[in-house]
Amino acid sequence: MIDGCPGAIGFKGAQELKIKICPECGEEIEIFSRDACMQCSCGFTAYNDSQTCLKWCKFARECIGEELYDKFLKRFAIP
Repeated sequence: MIDGCPGAIGFKGAQELKIKICPECGEEIEIFSRDACMQCSCGFTAYNDSQTCLKWCKFARECIGEELYDKFLKRFAIP
């Protein structure tokens, strides 16, 4: 991983847990910093807002590593 990239903070070290409230049913959705998205029990898909740089940064694959980047691509469906 590239050191010093502010967009990679969520991928380095311990994972950060964020709680989102489902707009469909009101239940809590737990999303870890390495998750691209998480599905609520009602079926609604909540996306991790902290991973946006992976969509456009030309160094994203190098920054977070091949395996994690490929996992993100599959779950977040970056065109």
